[in-house]
Amino acid sequence: MTPPPAPGAPAQPAEAGAGSGAGLLFAIGAYVLWGFLPVYFVLLSVASAFEIVGWRILFSLVFCALLITATRAWRPLMALARDRRVMLTLAGAGALIYVNWQVYVLASTTGHIVEASLGYFINPIVTVLLGVIVLRERLRRWQWVAVGVSFAAVLVIAIGYGQFPWISLALAGSFGVYGFIKKRVGGRVDAVSGLTLETMWLVPVAVVQLFVVNGVVGLTIASEGAGHTLLLLAAGAVTAVPLLFFAAGARRLSLTVLGLTQYFAPVLQLLVGVVIMHEPMPLERWIGFGLVWIALAILTIDMIVAGRGPRRASLERV
Repeated sequence: MTPPPAPGAPAQPAEAGAGSGAGLLFAIGAYVLWGFLPVYFVLLSVASAFEIVGWRILFSLVFCALLITATRAWRPLMALARDRRVMLTLAGAGALIYVNWQVYVLASTTGHIVEASLGYFINPIVTVLLGVIVLRERLRRWQWVAVGVSFAAVLVIAIGYGQFPWISLALAGSFGVYGFIKKRVGGRVDAVSGLTLETMWLVPVAVVQLFVVNGVVGLTIASEGAGHTLLLLAAGAVTAVPLLFFAAGARRLSLTVLGLTQYFAPVLQLLVGVVIMHEPMPLERWIGFGLVWIALAILTIDMIVAGRGPRRASLERV
């Protein structure tokens, strides 16, 4: 997944002349694909999560290389690769997305899709907290209320369900910090170039990971039939296509609209976990999710109201 805009950010105008209708379709398409991603990993569950992630890294790099070749974008990519600051920033982003991918695939293949969806519901709260902790931003009153409600939700789930929701918090934390780091390179790095350079850093990790898996349990890419092999080969496209859709949507939509579309993915993941995979949803989980949804509603309303203030002041000056 790709980090959504911070819920506390004011709304920004969409790119001039761009089709907001097409942008909305691109954004929804990206989040719907991310929402059904657990189904893809469940289909691959004959392989270990470590093998899946290893191939995902390698085939994502291959897919990106083909895209860059098709769009003749090697020269700007090489210019980015010569920028030491960009490369170090993307190395950090790569380490975080590796953690995110590994935890997410483990969750999807071991019956914890619901817990993974909770992580992406919590992610906007993490984004807000990063603004306070790292950027020393001051939260508005209702943002503090949303943060407090989300902490209560995690506490309810941890106590009522009998275990700490480490999958949810690991996904929310890694993805939240990943988004924060990506903002350091701003608009200089497009989605394909960013994914290419991040996965380049991760290639040694993927190679070692696959070597270890092969020595311990054996690789499944050539031993479980043509269908399984094709699914693994598709990992690059499965990773990159939603990113490209998201990038296309982000260029055409305001932050407010883009921020609202981000909830498609965890809602669909929750439905996949409960309806398709029949994961348990005891009362304490429903209460915890309900509290998180209340926190997100508070954040969203606060974001919309805060975004209207500057626009209203601007109109009054006209």
